[in-house]
Amino acid sequence: MPNSESLEISLHSESFIQHFGEMGSRWGINRTVGQICALLVVSEAPLNADQIGEALHISRSNVSMGLKELHSWNLLRAVAIAGDRKDYFTTPDDVLEMARTLIEERRKREIDPTLSMLRSVLLQEKQVGDDSYALQKMSEMHDLIELLVGWLNEMQTLKSQRLMKLLKLGSGVNKILDLTDRVSGRS
Repeated sequence: MPNSESLEISLHSESFIQHFGEMGSRWGINRTVGQICALLVVSEAPLNADQIGEALHISRSNVSMGLKELHSWNLLRAVAIAGDRKDYFTTPDDVLEMARTLIEERRKREIDPTLSMLRSVLLQEKQVGDDSYALQKMSEMHDLIELLVGWLNEMQTLKSQRLMKLLKLGSGVNKILDLTDRVSGRS
């Protein structure tokens, strides 16, 4: 059975949790949800709602709402602890998996609706009249977003080890592109 004593949070973890809470509103989630997520990330063992509330000094209802929000973002894992009837929670162990999940959820919530709107407007272009400049800009935006979504989808299919290798290339990607330009005769 897990230790039900008070949860000790280190100074480093406290700073991380506070920062995640502050950043939450910039990322489209509230402060408490950000803090709960950060607490679960830095906690070695899964935590129950009482432990989360005590550690963050928030009410049980705020914990419950925060956990529901994290669940809706697919960032929460429920864990059964033998001999304990309480629900325990954690986040995925792999931070790359968490990043992939966040990217996918943000795409569904923010990018997909924008693409749908742009497609709808561009399909109606012949019916609207002469607004060629605006339609051209919307078409360019649509094409760029489609290209980025296609690239993102490809990156989501890479195995974690290969994706990390790609990310570590950094500016080395420029060198590869320069090389391919030289080989193909483009400059």
